Amino acid sequence: MSKGRVGAGRRRARLLMAALALGAPLAHSLVVGAAPPRPEAERPAATTTAPISAHASKPVSGGGEAPHGALPMHKQHAAFDKVIKAMPPGAPAGIDPAFWKVIVPADNAMNDARVALGRRLFFDARLSRDGTVACATCHDISRGFTDRRGTSEGVGDRIGQRNAPTTMNAFLFSSQFLDGRVATLEEQATLPIINPIEMGMPDDKAVMAAIAKDPEYAKMFQAAYGRAPTFGDVGRAIAAFERTLVFLDAPFDRFLAGDLGAIDDDAKAGWILFNGKARCGSCHQMSSSSPIGSDNRFHNIGVSARHQDFEGLAKKALEALGKDASKETIDRLALETNLSELGRFVVTRNRADIGAFKSSQVRNVGITAPYMHDGSIATLWDVMDHYNKGGEANPFLDGGIEPLALTEKEIDQVVSFLFALTDVRFADDNKAEHDRQKKLSTTRRPLRDEAAANRKVLQFELRAAGQKEQR
Repeated sequence: MSKGRVGAGRRRARLLMAALALGAPLAHSLVVGAAPPRPEAERPAATTTAPISAHASKPVSGGGEAPHGALPMHKQHAAFDKVIKAMPPGAPAGIDPAFWKVIVPADNAMNDARVALGRRLFFDARLSRDGTVACATCHDISRGFTDRRGTSEGVGDRIGQRNAPTTMNAFLFSSQFLDGRVATLEEQATLPIINPIEMGMPDDKAVMAAIAKDPEYAKMFQAAYGRAPTFGDVGRAIAAFERTLVFLDAPFDRFLAGDLGAIDDDAKAGWILFNGKARCGSCHQMSSSSPIGSDNRFHNIGVSARHQDFEGLAKKALEALGKDASKETIDRLALETNLSELGRFVVTRNRADIGAFKSSQVRNVGITAPYMHDGSIATLWDVMDHYNKGGEANPFLDGGIEPLALTEKEIDQVVSFLFALTDVRFADDNKAEHDRQKKLSTTRRPLRDEAAANRKVLQFELRAAGQKEQR
């Protein structure tokens, strides 16, 4: 037997072992309910919707067709209809029915009336103080249900402190927001509406007054919840709508289902690295019980350590929270002040949580740049450079963050795998974003540090000696 055939056999064996490690043999999908692979001639085109254009990672206010650079709401509605069809009864494809029963609250069971109401609210800028911001402004379907800004812009063009995570598959998290400050989608949906720099409504009464002028809403609330409109039901309806944002049909899933040509050799190698040398799987496990690739835990990976004094910020946070620790105050501290950089600590006041943020999902990560809680990392190549050098040294750095010694080829392979996790409905946008990021990575790699990655220097020792990190 030739060396080439032996090598190919070993690669297939390694792929199979990786699949078994995930609890998903190649003959079955990673997620429950995925369609079996079809012959090449019968397989539909990858994209089931018109191309969704890529946008700059930091859109300029007013630079788009709608306020704050968003795609106009009527166009978002049209794009949504091409991407999401009517939701079938029961669990959506890709979600275990038993798990679905657990994650849908008893007081907000899914039905068409609730989803329709939630959709209308999600796209309605009247829920904001100046009528310019809807949920869909920062969770724009044409930008992977994000705004592709470093941090988001709200009423009065005010800029917050946090990057807007995608609402795709958000219902699969066990807590909401990057610091986990609320437990449910229902709670999450209402806080941005009354946050002063997001949608800016002064209180729930002002919200209800804004929609009371529309008689259609009274009918829709009655049909959905059997009662007159309430602020609590605003949150419930938006959450019901967001539970329809299921995007779990990626080339990677088709590969696991048996279509070995669904992803290329670099992505296959990247998957092995993801679960091995690159150590991504330590926090981003991919399995039938974790289809979005998040451990739902909070980790300090050192992003804020480049420019923050964690100890000083923690003292200020404890002082502020000693006066008022309500969820509304925590929400404002997270979005309006530099205490945002403390992450989970502002919620728990546990010293171990300083600078810790929730592990983001890796699903559709290719179309949700820029990255990290503050949007400070521009490309997936930069993300890999950050992890490869062992993050940023600080006293609260997660113990699992250490130099990886990945080669350039291996970084490219992991990135190829990550782009293979984008739902096929966004295939054109995914390719455009891959090409944009790849081009940028050839001229700009600010976090690349081969010496640190290969332990030729230790960042912590350099800082202790008062020296700057090498680049």
